[in-house]
Amino acid sequence: MVPKNLIKILVVDDAAFMRLVLKDILKNLGYTNIIEASDGLMAIEQYKKFKPDLVTMDVNMPKMDGVQALKQIIKINPMAKIIMVTAVEQRYIVQEAIRNGAKDYIVKPFDRAMVGTVIERVLNTR
Repeated sequence: MVPKNLIKILVVDDAAFMRLVLKDILKNLGYTNIIEASDGLMAIEQYKKFKPDLVTMDVNMPKMDGVQALKQIIKINPMAKIIMVTAVEQRYIVQEAIRNGAKDYIVKPFDRAMVGTVIERVLNTR
């Protein structure tokens, strides 16, 4: 198993506050190698540049939404581990994302324990 501090995680959300909250949760879980993107287009560029082990992808963003960015990243790497981040009322969008390659999802507002559980589960799948 790879040490947590060597695992690269790309946090994608247009809201700086949500990125900050998720980064805080990740750091408390021991993940310190965190990259950020504020929209879907930037997410694709950051994915190409850093080749992260895991991506957390917000659904609603400017320039390119999370589902479209997910589809582009899956074209780059069909094995990409992407967790969608969504509000409770957007679960139908998550179903589309999972059909298109997302591995799981987490719901805002974040439940710290659930975030940890989902991240561990996705990172430990092949």
